[in-house]
Amino acid sequence: MLHIVLVEPEIPQNTGNIARTCAATGSELHLVEPLGFKLEDRYLKRAGLDYWPLVRVHVHKNFGEMLAAYPDAPFYYASTKAPQSYAQVAYPEDAFLVFGRESRGLPENLLSRVYDRCIRIPMVEGARSLNLSNSVAIVAYEALRQHGFAHMKQQGELTGREEEPGAWMDYL
Repeated sequence: MLHIVLVEPEIPQNTGNIARTCAATGSELHLVEPLGFKLEDRYLKRAGLDYWPLVRVHVHKNFGEMLAAYPDAPFYYASTKAPQSYAQVAYPEDAFLVFGRESRGLPENLLSRVYDRCIRIPMVEGARSLNLSNSVAIVAYEALRQHGFAHMKQQGELTGREEEPGAWMDYL
């Protein structure tokens, strides 16, 4: 089981989108306080759509409390300051992927203590960062890919329903 950790998230829509990703992947979501919104926030709920019943959410008072709850867990810390790409890491099935605030990321005093477990998403020079929900999806799906997308539906199928043709049909 993959664990997504958001440390002090600020934007409810990002957290809602991440909750939807967690629902679609069977990952657990960990929120570390303080949060920049209330869990009842309408934007949070709207972004997560009707996926909320599929998400197991844990709320932790602070990062230390969360670490104490999972003392032997493998943690990986996402940061633009990391020494290695997220794709260079072999993630165990029960990995905890830790992401910081939208405005500042994870603090450097934390990163310096766990630098060997810090990961980054490669970007072109001058790009400051990606959206938090996009970053979570990129790294989470790499970790899941490494395990063959276990427990996930891997093949789609046509429904056989006829739909109204759109203008795009003219291009086929």
